Amino acid sequence: MRTSAFLYPWDVLGDPHAAARLAGLGLDRVTLASAYHSTRALTPRHPERRIVTARHSAVYYPASPQRWRGRALRPYAQGWLDSADPFGEAADALRRAGIEVHTWVVLAHNSRLGEEHPGSTVQNAYGEHYPWAPCVARPEVVEYAADLAAEAAVRPGTAGTELESCGWYGLAHLHAHDKIAGVPLGQAGQFLMSLCFCDVCTRGYGEHAAGLRKAVRAALEPLWRGGAEPEAADEWGRVETLLGAGPAAAALAHRTAAALAFQQAAVGAVRAAAPPGFRILLHGDPLVHRSGPNPGVDAARVLALADGLVLPEPGRTLPLAAPHRRPGSVLAANLPVVAGMGGGAPAFVPEADELRLYHAGLASDADLAAIRALLA
Repeated sequence: MRTSAFLYPWDVLGDPHAAARLAGLGLDRVTLASAYHSTRALTPRHPERRIVTARHSAVYYPASPQRWRGRALRPYAQGWLDSADPFGEAADALRRAGIEVHTWVVLAHNSRLGEEHPGSTVQNAYGEHYPWAPCVARPEVVEYAADLAAEAAVRPGTAGTELESCGWYGLAHLHAHDKIAGVPLGQAGQFLMSLCFCDVCTRGYGEHAAGLRKAVRAALEPLWRGGAEPEAADEWGRVETLLGAGPAAAALAHRTAAALAFQQAAVGAVRAAAPPGFRILLHGDPLVHRSGPNPGVDAARVLALADGLVLPEPGRTLPLAAPHRRPGSVLAANLPVVAGMGGGAPAFVPEADELRLYHAGLASDADLAAIRALLA
């Protein structure tokens, strides 16, 4: 079973011991961020810094001026690391230490892009835009994401990529000073609040478009008053009870088709840019109605398209994805290993083909010791 840990370029830049320390854990590879969203991150072992504040989504390599010239939607350069190519420098150091490097690319999650281009973002049933969530049904977003995927994924010397947020983002978002948890919506409520009603999506709902927005608001009203979601055998059953089977099916059909077209464009662009043997995995959840950094995917269709899936909550998601394996498919279990962020000591997941460990740069020394013990 091959193992990889997630890493930021700043975990390596300026630390001459970082690459050797990671190699000493026994990892096969590192999944290194080349295009990533805004964050504030700890660097507990770095000789010079402790906190990195990435103020906005950015790419960590020199973006091509020719590719992006004249484009409204385009990636932003970072300005908080003293390097013209943080990804390239970190990747070189890791490879010299004997660690294979794959890229980590965040696609449909970019708050700065959404603030500057609100018409390209998810618009909820109340007319409010989610700046962190580009609408993946919109042609300009698909074009932007495909070009970003090709450029950010296929960096010199890398052997593969993992595409995060390659699908619908929704209401859930780790926003600064977040204050939206006062009313617990549950997964059905999250779905309703994540439905997009921009002009493209409204057309996509077909004959149900006129009534769907009204139905969503009516279904949410009892939840705002503290009511519970209806009882049903599963999450989707609760959505159907709230919306009605016909409108719910129309909403899901549009979103599933749009997400698949977005994924086909992104994966196709990477394939066209990459050398033979370059691996493409998507972060995804086999419950197709879900949204977020691990967006819902049609596992059968995506595993025919990409080389595999990186799955959250493997105890829940692996059994859903496993029946759709193809020869050569990779199902990787994504394990949170940072105790201070709610993770636990890593353990082998025998049903998985590979393990992903989140996150080697954020981990304490005790967390790294647990990783080393597992991989020994």
